[in-house]
Amino acid sequence: MSTRRKFLGTSFAGIAGLSLLPAINTFASDTNNYRRRFDGKLKLRFAIASDIHYGEPGTDFALNTGNLVKWLNQDHAKNHLDLVIINGDLVHNRPDLLPEIKKSYLDKLPAPYYTIPGNHDFADAQIWQNVFGYADKYSIDKGEIGFVFANTADTKGVYVCPDNTFIKNELEKFKSKSIVFVILHIAPVQWMKDEDKIFLNCPETIDILHAYPNVKAVFHGHDHLLDGVRYTGKLPHFFDAHIGGSWGTDYLGYRIVEVDENNAIYTYQVNASQSPILNKNKL
Repeated sequence: MSTRRKFLGTSFAGIAGLSLLPAINTFASDTNNYRRRFDGKLKLRFAIASDIHYGEPGTDFALNTGNLVKWLNQDHAKNHLDLVIINGDLVHNRPDLLPEIKKSYLDKLPAPYYTIPGNHDFADAQIWQNVFGYADKYSIDKGEIGFVFANTADTKGVYVCPDNTFIKNELEKFKSKSIVFVILHIAPVQWMKDEDKIFLNCPETIDILHAYPNVKAVFHGHDHLLDGVRYTGKLPHFFDAHIGGSWGTDYLGYRIVEVDENNAIYTYQVNASQSPILNKNKL
């Protein structure tokens, strides 16, 4: 699959309080079945996918989007999903297609779903409100677990830092929660000097995220080649490859996150397309 940029390295330093099992580049089995490392009851299990790029010329976007719905319905039937997150770039430079992807595909997902714009959605709060019934920044409350979503692009696709006042206010509201996850399509940090055209540089955002110990992870899309984790300090930033588009990892997939009754967090990437099959060995 083609790429618009050079692949960049990833930091894999361990952190306390978060279980990365299996580790980066370890996936579910060939049939997408897996065995948890813990057997306790789950408080929450969700899928996060990004970068559908519905409507991109020269791509099989209808097939890819339909496959996403099929894969997540299959996952839900086997293991149950409490919610689904679509982290940006639902469409490709065609905000007029947002109602179509919602009605024809996303509304068929097996669990409540939540979306946030990416730089290719060309959307602001009003557009998002008209299509999905909520703005381009919001939070959701799941008992002990909170989620904060914020837009990182404008209606012309220009990258912008998220609304830091909003993020701080929502994190303040959630400061008594055990776990908070933050959803931002474009990462607010440039890990390497040549990433100025890939990620944002938002030191205030990072400072705010680091100020709240219950922020356990940040989830990003945007870079279709990344399917692992990077860190700012001890805070992990997870990526989930892509569902569509004309470039990125050779496979199409999504990420699963599980929280058990003791608030242990387990996350892994699913090679949903199984093309190619990764880490396959015969002994």
